[in-house]
Amino acid sequence: MSAKPSPAGDVARAAREVRAQLRRQGSARRAAGMRAYFKRDDTLRFFGVGAPEVRRIAREFWRTRRSTWGVAEAMQCCDVLIRQRELETKSVGVLVLARWHREFPRTLLRTTRAWLGAGHCASWAAVDLVAPSLLTPLIVRYPELERHVATWTRARSLWVQRAAAVTFVPLARHGRSLESAYVVATDLLASRHDLIHKAIGWLLREAGKTDPVRLEQFLLAAGPRIPRTTVRYAIERYPAKQRARLLCDTRGR
Repeated sequence: MSAKPSPAGDVARAAREVRAQLRRQGSARRAAGMRAYFKRDDTLRFFGVGAPEVRRIAREFWRTRRSTWGVAEAMQCCDVLIRQRELETKSVGVLVLARWHREFPRTLLRTTRAWLGAGHCASWAAVDLVAPSLLTPLIVRYPELERHVATWTRARSLWVQRAAAVTFVPLARHGRSLESAYVVATDLLASRHDLIHKAIGWLLREAGKTDPVRLEQFLLAAGPRIPRTTVRYAIERYPAKQRARLLCDTRGR
């Protein structure tokens, strides 16, 4: 009887299988289009695999490992995949790990922060997958971690800052963690990066779904300190007349 492969060996082999499958499914034409779309993310590479297919590959991969792996192996595999340069490879790693969200350990917060800080998620697409897939479930599982993520607004990394905002988007959408959402938004108002302007606008828009009065009060109080892109994102679901008034009232003299 042959010995079972070690967990480390199985993780390494699994990561190779993922990349091989993505390479087989890839399209040079689609990869060129993705490179053009993400033109400012120079470190990214692409196999040219669409999002539905990436999710299918991640789902099938999880099905082959769910009976033999635990969250530790999933974290190890994600660590290997997220360090690769292809966006699709990073995405499969995150999506597979997210399947174990009910078993996430607190240490995943530090690990995810390290991935972001090291530039392994150096694109808005990667951050916008990592934050709701890994960080939001961590906060739900361990509410005391919420305050730690909220302090990421002070990080030097653009991607860590964006993650701080995007993590609270799914929660704010349902009226949860609104205090942290507004703290994060306030802390990031001075940012000069349009990717941050868009992220906090998105966050504020979702916060306004359950409490539009609070959102309007925030916008009027902060006024001209709010980037115009942020205001437009935050109010895009308001009626036209209300949008016009808020755009005027937040512009400043």
